[in-house]
Amino acid sequence: MTEAADRKHPMAEAVRAAYRRGEDDEAMLPLVKVDESGNAVGKIRGGDYVIFYDIRGEREIQLTECFTDPGFSHFSTPSGLLAHFATMIQYDPNLGVKVAFPPVSRISDTLCEVVTRSGLKLARISESEKAVHISYFLGGRRDEQFPNEDRVAIPSPEHEVNYDEIPEMSAAGVADAVIERIEDPSCGLIIANFANVDVVGHIENEKAILQAVASADEQVGRVVDAAKAAGVTTIITADHGTVEKWRYPEGAIDTGHTDSLVPFILVSPGGNIWAVRESGELADVAPTVLELLGLDKPDVMTGQSLLEGFNGAESSPRVLLVIVDGWGLNDDEYGNMIMKADTPVMDRLQRDCPFARLEAAGEAVGMPAGAVGNSESGHLHLGAGRRVYSDRVRIDKAIEDGSFLENDAFVWAMEGARRDGTRLHLLGIISFYSSHGSIDHLMPLMQMAKERGVPEVYIHGLLGRRGERPESGARYIGEVEAEAGRLGLGEVVTVIGRYWALDREYNWDRVEKTYRALVHGEGTAVR
Repeated sequence: MTEAADRKHPMAEAVRAAYRRGEDDEAMLPLVKVDESGNAVGKIRGGDYVIFYDIRGEREIQLTECFTDPGFSHFSTPSGLLAHFATMIQYDPNLGVKVAFPPVSRISDTLCEVVTRSGLKLARISESEKAVHISYFLGGRRDEQFPNEDRVAIPSPEHEVNYDEIPEMSAAGVADAVIERIEDPSCGLIIANFANVDVVGHIENEKAILQAVASADEQVGRVVDAAKAAGVTTIITADHGTVEKWRYPEGAIDTGHTDSLVPFILVSPGGNIWAVRESGELADVAPTVLELLGLDKPDVMTGQSLLEGFNGAESSPRVLLVIVDGWGLNDDEYGNMIMKADTPVMDRLQRDCPFARLEAAGEAVGMPAGAVGNSESGHLHLGAGRRVYSDRVRIDKAIEDGSFLENDAFVWAMEGARRDGTRLHLLGIISFYSSHGSIDHLMPLMQMAKERGVPEVYIHGLLGRRGERPESGARYIGEVEAEAGRLGLGEVVTVIGRYWALDREYNWDRVEKTYRALVHGEGTAVR
């Protein structure tokens, strides 16, 4: 980038300077644009309008509450500073915001609902880092527990920034809780999630990843052995891939999710008497579990059981479904941390048991063709037993057909800012294809603000390099600054790592750092 370009894209160059200081996108400390007098530009003020354009939602709730809840008390906020908020999707029905793309509906007749409705007892077990996935998403976007349900969230270890110093996380605790339910004969279906392959896989620490993979393998072995001893049939699968493609072809590290197939392993307690299809998709898992349990599949479940030649009289009274989060399949050794790690249990089970490869990305999980998988869509499809189109697909279609530019929530925010003489703030992830959103959703909002004559537009970018090449955040910030220059409207005024902004475990000290950057202009000054 030339010196002239640096002046045009000051925030992009500030991000590059942060890289040189040893910071990365995920945990980047706040960068704040200031004027010649050193005053922060574009701070969010009471009465301003904000469009939080992130999707997914569960990590966006806390930051939204800071600006919209009149009784907010988790940290000090200026008296009366409430903003008019619009969000891309519904983060939480209790937030006082306009929602651009409201949820279509909760999904009924999911695996969990059918099993509990039959009178069987259900247990769902994970560590807290993945509790929302095995509860809300696996349950068809439903938080409430079903009758006959036991839900367990083992606390994830406390950590500063990343889990690379504790790559085993709480996998052993999850296994202990699973074994306890296996030993309870009243539990008809046990669903467990082992989180550490996915969570640690997002960190650039090869040793830690190898330890995480080995730890997950060890704990899977423990629960499989306990299930076999108790006469429980086990299914082992994953929600998406991660570390089996940990390097780009030129050698750079890829910390994101992948488009890989994932395993489906069937372990029968009395020997491998059943056969399975060689291929399928995540939506086929729920019908398979129901067939094993001798329960009828509801008509809305379009997934097909993976069992072949199965006699209903052979049904199993109890099933354990194990989700090894982030465990993808890749026959190539290059950059394959799963192949490189010590995994005797999964190696043996894949070799000796009925085995299939399942699609866990793209259209198979309701995403655009070619999109990588993620934990939300993965768990949703494992529970729903049918394809469910994602918010991203709905938004992308709205951009294509032009209805995005007429969306009531966006019009309300932009016309309100213009009418009230206040400012419009666009807040969200700045990434090519994060599960939290896309730069392709930000750009149409900038164009729409220009067309509607909004006088002041400020952009607050969140960075997080998952599935992106090293130092890609600076490039994307530069692209946004270039588009603002082309439109003659908008400035990137805040940049901060998503670690500080997108929290879901009530670490309010992190969220406060983001809030203070957005409202008080606290951070490294950028001119």
